[in-house]
Amino acid sequence: MSIVYAVLAGLAWGAAAAAVNGLITKKSLSRDSNNMVMVSGVLRTAVDIAALASIFLLRAYLPFDYTYSLIAAAVAMSIGTIIFTFRLAKK
Repeated sequence: MSIVYAVLAGLAWGAAAAAVNGLITKKSLSRDSNNMVMVSGVLRTAVDIAALASIFLLRAYLPFDYTYSLIAAAVAMSIGTIIFTFRLAKK
């Protein structure tokens, strides 16, 4: 059961990071500036690193195996970004 909790926590954390990345992208595209798009790419990368690093750094305090959470967070961030990109492309 511990694995299920680890995966669910990782999915939730990754979805939150993907939502923040989506907001950053949406704001940068609304400004219509090449420089802002470049800065948003750096910010999105920083959010991804921070999300994964926080799980890794808190591994001693997590009541479950952190590896499942890391993998689930990475999957959620990837899927969330794909979904956001498809929604943005339809507009």
